[in-house]
Amino acid sequence: MSVRLKLTLSYAGFLMLAGALLLAAVGVFLVRQGWLITNERGAVRATPGTVFLRSFAPTAVAVMAFLLVFGLLGGWFLAGRMLAPLDRITHATRTAQTGSLSHRIRMPGRRDEFRELADAFDTMLDRLEAHVAAQQRFAANASHELRTPLAVSRTLLDVARTDPDQDTGEIIERLHAVNTRAIDLTESLLLLSRAGQRSFTREHVDLSLLAEEAAETLLPLAERNGITLETAGDVTPALGSPALLLQLTANLVHNAIVHNLPERGWVRIHAAPGPRTALLTVENTGDPISPAQATTLTEPFQRGTERVHTDHAGTGLGLAIVATITEAHDGTLTVAPRPEGGLRVTVALPTGPESPAGGQGPGRIST
Repeated sequence: MSVRLKLTLSYAGFLMLAGALLLAAVGVFLVRQGWLITNERGAVRATPGTVFLRSFAPTAVAVMAFLLVFGLLGGWFLAGRMLAPLDRITHATRTAQTGSLSHRIRMPGRRDEFRELADAFDTMLDRLEAHVAAQQRFAANASHELRTPLAVSRTLLDVARTDPDQDTGEIIERLHAVNTRAIDLTESLLLLSRAGQRSFTREHVDLSLLAEEAAETLLPLAERNGITLETAGDVTPALGSPALLLQLTANLVHNAIVHNLPERGWVRIHAAPGPRTALLTVENTGDPISPAQATTLTEPFQRGTERVHTDHAGTGLGLAIVATITEAHDGTLTVAPRPEGGLRVTVALPTGPESPAGGQGPGRIST
């Protein structure tokens, strides 16, 4: 039984019940008061209840039959009008099931329950379409990135097989470099997947210590590229996974080093506690970046290759991993271009209900 038929029967049944109660009340009132008629002599007498019921019953049956027909027709019409928005939502749902996510309901009229449902469904379709498009771009880019080292490896192996005089030591070194890049890319993809699943234990960590550890680890890379590293800030408690937050910090510092000026560049890392958030800011010198380009740098494989001046440009997943880890920790990531060139990236993370506080831990690491 359809919802429309149920509403129709409910409306008709309620109308007949109300009519029956009304007729019963009128009948009882007239029986008690007496039904006055005029006899042949003009005298007035009270008609007995049985005579009244025999005379009133056909009229009551006719009224109830009319109410039944009127209730069914009117209920069917009203139920159709009320359920019409659901038909549009059902049509949009079936369209989405076919894989077409561009259709929208765009319910007109005043805001009511159906309008709110339709708007919520449209919002869900917007997010789903954007997510599917991002996943498709990610799959295409990942396939391309993984195919490149495999194709290079096959070419090197073909050269070694067809040219016995080729220097095998050089080929082995090149194969090792290509294989290392493929392993780094695969590990980055796995890290991106694990971070998005939020399968980690949250602990109290100090972002200032993570910043110092990341700076010390990446100091040799900065020295090779003539980049000055500076760390500063107070003890900055946050709540999250120490391993993932260290990876986040290292990715930010690594990205700031490899996307920098060819000489006399610098990277500044600053950690600061807030009332409810812990702030980690990494900014660096570099070529000018437009605000539109800055908003795309957190997408996978968006390297901004025109800014790369080193031979260690990474896999193109650095800021994408940072964005995923930040989202998994219920934080916010802000990527903004500096007016002088380069980027300023700020990560805001929750501190937790019982985070330790206090103290200062400024530091400086420079080449």
